[in-house]
Amino acid sequence: MAKYVYDFTEGNKDLKDLLGGKGANLAEMTNLGLPVPPGFTITTEACRHYLAKGALPDGLEEEIAGHLASLESAMGKRLGQADDPLLVSVRSGAKFSMPGMMETVLNIGLNDESVHGLAKQAGGNERFAWDSYRRLIQMFGKTVLGIDGERFEHALDELKGSRQDTELSAEELQGLVETYKGIVLEQTGKDFPADPREQMRLAIQAVFDSWNAPRAVLYRRQERIPADLGTAVNVVAMVFGNCGDDSGTGVAFTRDPGSGQQGVYGDYLPNAQGEDVVAGIRNTIPLQDLERLDKKSYDELMAIMATLENHYRDLCDIEFTIERGKLWMLQTRVGKRTAAAAFRIATQLVDQGLITMDEALTRVTGDQLAQLMFPRFGTDGERRLLTKGMNASPGAAVGKAVFSSERAVELAGQGEDVILVRRETNPDDLAGMIAARGILTSRGGKTSHAAVVARGMGKTCVCGAEELEVSPAERRFTAPGGVEVREGDVISIDGTTGEVFLGEVPVVDSPVVEYFEGKFDGRQIDDELVKAVDRIMRHADSARRLGVRANADTPEDAARARRFGAEGIGLCRTEHMFLGERRQLVEDLVLASTDEERQAALDALEPLQKNDFIGIFRAMGDLPVTIRLIDPPLHEFLPDIVDLSVKVARGEASDKERRLLDAVRRLHEQNPMLGLRGVRLGLVIPGLFAMQVRAIAEAAREVPGARPEIMIPLVGAVQELEIVREEAQKILADAGVDALIGTMIEVPRAALTAGQIAEAAQFFSFGTNDLTQMTWGFSRDDVEAAFFSRYLELGVFGVSPFETLDRDGVGRLVRIAAEEGRKARPDLKLGICGEHGGDPESVHFCHDAGLDYVSCSPFRIPVARLEAGRAALAEKNDSDTR
Repeated sequence: MAKYVYDFTEGNKDLKDLLGGKGANLAEMTNLGLPVPPGFTITTEACRHYLAKGALPDGLEEEIAGHLASLESAMGKRLGQADDPLLVSVRSGAKFSMPGMMETVLNIGLNDESVHGLAKQAGGNERFAWDSYRRLIQMFGKTVLGIDGERFEHALDELKGSRQDTELSAEELQGLVETYKGIVLEQTGKDFPADPREQMRLAIQAVFDSWNAPRAVLYRRQERIPADLGTAVNVVAMVFGNCGDDSGTGVAFTRDPGSGQQGVYGDYLPNAQGEDVVAGIRNTIPLQDLERLDKKSYDELMAIMATLENHYRDLCDIEFTIERGKLWMLQTRVGKRTAAAAFRIATQLVDQGLITMDEALTRVTGDQLAQLMFPRFGTDGERRLLTKGMNASPGAAVGKAVFSSERAVELAGQGEDVILVRRETNPDDLAGMIAARGILTSRGGKTSHAAVVARGMGKTCVCGAEELEVSPAERRFTAPGGVEVREGDVISIDGTTGEVFLGEVPVVDSPVVEYFEGKFDGRQIDDELVKAVDRIMRHADSARRLGVRANADTPEDAARARRFGAEGIGLCRTEHMFLGERRQLVEDLVLASTDEERQAALDALEPLQKNDFIGIFRAMGDLPVTIRLIDPPLHEFLPDIVDLSVKVARGEASDKERRLLDAVRRLHEQNPMLGLRGVRLGLVIPGLFAMQVRAIAEAAREVPGARPEIMIPLVGAVQELEIVREEAQKILADAGVDALIGTMIEVPRAALTAGQIAEAAQFFSFGTNDLTQMTWGFSRDDVEAAFFSRYLELGVFGVSPFETLDRDGVGRLVRIAAEEGRKARPDLKLGICGEHGGDPESVHFCHDAGLDYVSCSPFRIPVARLEAGRAALAEKNDSDTR
């Protein structure tokens, strides 16, 4: 029979697929001899069965009962025993960390009898026992029974008034328990379940169900976590941080997750349970203060943190509880960190001899590098400081203050930049956190929900700005000095310093962008980060096989691309050279009714094109430049048919405009994206492609070392390419210029007949924007706003196919074309020039598919370089493990 339950002594950190991250790491710490409360883990396989079948797997309840009996034997007490109760927590734990997205229930096993036994265990501490009981009902009611958590919060707030929850007496908490039980009866029609085993069974099922809770689904989509993994469930003997002043709970990091600096980082909250720290309900104290409160536990914690970092060879995130002076480890995991911390920590660990440079490269991502390239606040201009909180997640964010997740989503959907302002965030705020430019809270520390989630998403966040009085219901906050900020007012937050400003603060380039631009001047404040980026980028360049080129249409873009590390231009779109004042010349060419008119328009365009190419060739030196011949949807270069028709109908049109309307009607297309464009336009308008090839050839003759590559767009049949190639080869030969001639694979038929087309092409460049449109059968411009969001909600897309390459459909066409093309022409060069060329996941696909290079916008070149190096190492590691 399948094994669904593992004791902590049976697992290890390599079993995350089966035991989830939390369970695998609890097992690892147990095996290391660290003080972990005993317990067991129910596997992700059990969760997947439950979600698929709607029932627990056969034999699971018997397995749980057996492990519970072992736990009871080890602890010397039974679950919920009236005079000496064993209590357990039931906690989620997926393979990948999803902070706060799924459910946890503490203090399982308490009821009206065992609460007195718990007080006896705690030396007669009635207050502690009733506080633990009210927490169980509150968490169980919300998580398991589906009761609105605000009902319990309101009752607690009404009882506390202006006091802290720690100031409530045992009698008041006992009364609160009765109030909570009344809420349960009113909302469900049933009494709160008193049977400890029923509590545990229902809690386990609730944790399984929470895998598909809306916030968990949204988080997985944001973080691209597969939806079919499921969560494990950890049943752990309870230890209590709310026993009094000699107890407490905290979260610690072995290094600063914001900067990567080594030191003591974390939050501690005396006389509290873990959810109090994460929720930010009470403001924590710095972890350093624990040394003063409990030096023995502090010293033991520091030793354990060093052990864990050396064992995991990475930054570790740790949850711990101190129960009456005894330290317990509740969780560890490789910690989430900011992008800057990721680069710094990776190189620090290399210098400490814990990892190699290959491993350092695998510890950072292109998405993190992109975050480092975001702007930051400049030093010029006036600033009106409102307050300063904790620098929870760095960056510069400017936007309108909003006070609810729903409002953040609404305004962001209208194109507004917003800052989400809350007292503290909770998992239900995830949609608003994603939509916002930044997050500001008045409560919580660096380990609060807002901070942890923001760091994981790369969002700017300032937490614990205690001086702010946030009033969500009134949609405003008040800063020191009585300054009031209402919804819609612009604020600026600095996640690096924790500062909050009124109004818009100007932003400037990040030092990492200045480094790539060659402008970095070695300022000490950013020196360590820039050095770390430089070191890892150099290693990525040495490891990668894929070349990285740029999509650039002007000499300025080409020059910037070279500074960012481009090894050539993979796509120069010549139609972009015909915008502005030149548009009239293309209009004249398209609408010409005689050979003379057509030639006059071509003669006017050719010297302009030649000068364009000269500037680009000079910027790129001896690097290859792939020039796509003109590929505009024809309607972009014609007058608007509606405007002309209205003029004619009103009798306001000139004779020229009437003739123009006749020509536009003749050329009008119902679906221009599938009409007269690309190679078709070159074949229908004599002399157009010849003019462009001559301009390329003449420009190349004037720039020593120029390496033009001529790309024919939208080819679907080899005959189209052969006609254009024959004319182009003659022009190049007459000019004495060598140039490769190839085609853009952007029509599915081209991919499926690649063997034929390769006979006439020296290179393929996959135009994945159009190839995606034509493969899926929809227009990007029309459908993204129309139904993509719904498709993402329904899980049809995990991510937009225009953002990350669709491997199963479009990717298969790319593989077919690459394989058949190279079979016909072994030296065929293969590249990609759609926007996917700068997407990290798509870069890995291009490496796996055997392409020679990717091409992307200049700003994304560093990301592509980094991911190309990571892709090469992933392939190497895969081959090493086979």
